[in-house]
Amino acid sequence: MISVVLVDDQAVVRAGFRVILESAGDIEIVGEAATGPDAVDLVRRVKPDVVCMDVRMPGGDGLAATRAIGAERDDAGEDAPAILIVTTFDLDEYVFGALEAGANGFVLKDTEPDDFIDAVRRLANGQGLVDSAVTSRVITEFARRSQGARSTDAIAPHDALALESLTAREREIVRLLAQGLSNAEIASALFVETSTVKSHLTRAMAKIGVRDRVQTVVWAYRNHVASASGN
Repeated sequence: MISVVLVDDQAVVRAGFRVILESAGDIEIVGEAATGPDAVDLVRRVKPDVVCMDVRMPGGDGLAATRAIGAERDDAGEDAPAILIVTTFDLDEYVFGALEAGANGFVLKDTEPDDFIDAVRRLANGQGLVDSAVTSRVITEFARRSQGARSTDAIAPHDALALESLTAREREIVRLLAQGLSNAEIASALFVETSTVKSHLTRAMAKIGVRDRVQTVVWAYRNHVASASGN
């Protein structure tokens, strides 16, 4: 059973999400919160698999809560729940803010119920996702930001160590992933089996300390493994 916490300042929205998700049969709502700080406290207590997080809420927004949940995970050396941002806003500032805060996925509130359920399942299984309406913009914007910051942004010491630990093949696969290629497309480009790509990517993600493809892309651009030119 996948345990989920719902975070939204509107009770009617939380009620709707509960009905949709619990209709799946393999998803259980273990708590609800109406503010970011309450969400952090709740997650600390119930330790869900997935948090469905709104972005803008009075009394503490979802981005701050996402950062806090991730920081507690890092400090304790424990796995944090996957965070799925669920919002009416597809504006770039919210998408990039959420992903840079450590969110693992992003969907819009008008997504179809089956797609919402699928998103929760994917995050629970360690797969990140971004709504198809904004995926291409995410890749393009991270590339642009990477190009603009390349000469001034220093790589954090722990990221530098992780980068050094990657093999040449792992680094290449991460770079191609950050360009938006699927496992099958990476395999075709490198003339290897798709299963080989998956194995290399799994090892690379473990080394750099991320749990899914979305955060791998964020890491790749932040640490200059990928660039706007694709090199």
